[in-house]
Amino acid sequence: MIMKDAFYFINFMRRSKPHPACGTGLGRDNLINFITSMVNKMKKVKIIFLIILLAECGFGTIRYVSKTGSCTPPYISWETASDSIQKCINICVDGDTVIVTNGVYKERIDINTPIYLLGTSMDSTIIDGTGLPNNTVYLRARTTVDNFTIIGIGNILSTSVIIMQARDAIIRNCHISNATAGIGTRDRSIVENNIFTNLLVGINSSGSGSYDSVYIINNLFLVPANPGRGISVSNGRRFFIHNNVILSLTRFGWFGILIDQVQSAIITNNLISGFKLSSAYDDSAPRDSAYLANNVFSSSGQDSDWGSIDIHMGSRTRVLNNIIYNSYYGIYVLASPMTYDYNLFYKNIIDFNGTVTAGPNTVYADPMFVKEKEPTTLSDHDFHLQKYSPGIDAGNPSILDVDGSRSDIGLFGGPLGQVYTYQDLAPKPPGNVTAQLAEGKILLKWNKNTEGDFFRYRVYRDTVENFIYDTTKIIAVVSDTFYVDNLPDYYRAGTYYYKITAIDSAINQSPASEEVQVVVTGAAEGPPIAAGEYKLLQNYPNPFNPSTVIPYRLKDGGYVKIMVYNLLGEVVKVLQNGYQNPGYYEVEFSPTKEERRRGEGILEFETFYRNDIVSGIYLYRIEVIGEGNIPRFIDMKKMMMIK
Repeated sequence: MIMKDAFYFINFMRRSKPHPACGTGLGRDNLINFITSMVNKMKKVKIIFLIILLAECGFGTIRYVSKTGSCTPPYISWETASDSIQKCINICVDGDTVIVTNGVYKERIDINTPIYLLGTSMDSTIIDGTGLPNNTVYLRARTTVDNFTIIGIGNILSTSVIIMQARDAIIRNCHISNATAGIGTRDRSIVENNIFTNLLVGINSSGSGSYDSVYIINNLFLVPANPGRGISVSNGRRFFIHNNVILSLTRFGWFGILIDQVQSAIITNNLISGFKLSSAYDDSAPRDSAYLANNVFSSSGQDSDWGSIDIHMGSRTRVLNNIIYNSYYGIYVLASPMTYDYNLFYKNIIDFNGTVTAGPNTVYADPMFVKEKEPTTLSDHDFHLQKYSPGIDAGNPSILDVDGSRSDIGLFGGPLGQVYTYQDLAPKPPGNVTAQLAEGKILLKWNKNTEGDFFRYRVYRDTVENFIYDTTKIIAVVSDTFYVDNLPDYYRAGTYYYKITAIDSAINQSPASEEVQVVVTGAAEGPPIAAGEYKLLQNYPNPFNPSTVIPYRLKDGGYVKIMVYNLLGEVVKVLQNGYQNPGYYEVEFSPTKEERRRGEGILEFETFYRNDIVSGIYLYRIEVIGEGNIPRFIDMKKMMMIK
């Protein structure tokens, strides 16, 4: 049955036509349902592509490559292995398998025969093309390349690490780095489960209009700088881009996905963050179209050059069930007034530009992510939806989730999403709590919580610093973001401390806000005085894994420096280094893997996987320098990372 499905999958890619959402021919729902079934089969049977290759090519000879090998063919055992990948490939016939053991192979690979090229370990089986001419790997025949680190010749103009010139070629489970582009694709190619680093363009597919059925699935793109791009495709017919994570490491990458003159692009369940434009579409050909569903887009920018989705001629483009947040423009369209519906917008400066009409089912709300954070290589974000999220069952009703219910909005909804349990988490702690005088009374204010199931705030008061907030300390339960505390006359003079918590409809209570201090002088005949102060607050959560928030308050403006140290006294990271006005602030500490290793004195090869998180204590310290270059405030606290 698997073999039959494999053949059907190949034949479908050869015959398939665009669906109505992205062209003409096969229905969109039928296409999505077919892709769903095939992707699920791929997940269950990890060797399906090997089966496909062997089925088409015939079962050939297994040959071996080792750094301690020889130069004598036929290389059919480890004892007689070749010392060169290219030497072994040169004697292969259709359907052969070449297995390469660990080591660094400094050579250029040119494949003219359909084979299966398998490395022993992605981390330790390395094809290094640094300084060599042209591309590191050139596929001229339908070939599967699996489980290598492949290094390009360097950032030289118009070079790619891998050129997939042949049809039906597959690149999977590889770490690809160090060139202008990672992979240049041809039609009927599959790029799956790869990591792309130190590249200006991760995948660059540009043909003369004939490139067809390119599948880009489940890859990680870490784009280093401007004008970096994750995926750039142009002048082709059908592209399926699914379940990729595309991140700009410097927040100055130019495009997450760029589509230009492509007849059909299906873009689903991707996370794209940190680029000036998360997705851009220049649909200038008359049949061009794109179908964007169940993605998360964040441009990470707050000026007018930054946006999530930019469409120049998108009359055939559909944008459904996406979460678009933290951008200047959510959707920006030129010369094509359209209606985009069933999307969720959050924390954008402008959700739509003037030529776009929001659909009646557009959601403007906090999506209630399990962990809302700008993504990094640590994967210390979690875009699953919490219970009571406004994005649950709010997608296009004609699109169903994996469990058959109406689709959720966001990364894990739709037929290619996930089935998972919605967590009922407590709200975030109220932020930016302030205290001031108001008509002789103490006025407390704080920022509004945005959770969909938010219910009330609890206000706590005590006369003891760092007090434990329990039911005996509650002085009010309010729904507004302020509270006026009218102290009795006999209670006036003294020092008071306040904390605020948020509770949801299930009475889950958030951690407490920062503690604010108010010093009241005089008795009933004199007005109280609310005194501000400098303060470095305890991080939350603590212990933490993998990130934590450090709050602090400034009484006066000044030059502020916040640093994190390991127990060796080494500076791990500078979180703040510049002038700030008086007020309440928060900074996030999210240590990279390298920083965690430095704290433990461990250095290892960086794989970008979070499989080595270690426990440890860190110190964080604040320095505030005021006018005249005089230190105004210095403090330090401990925090702990745990597994």
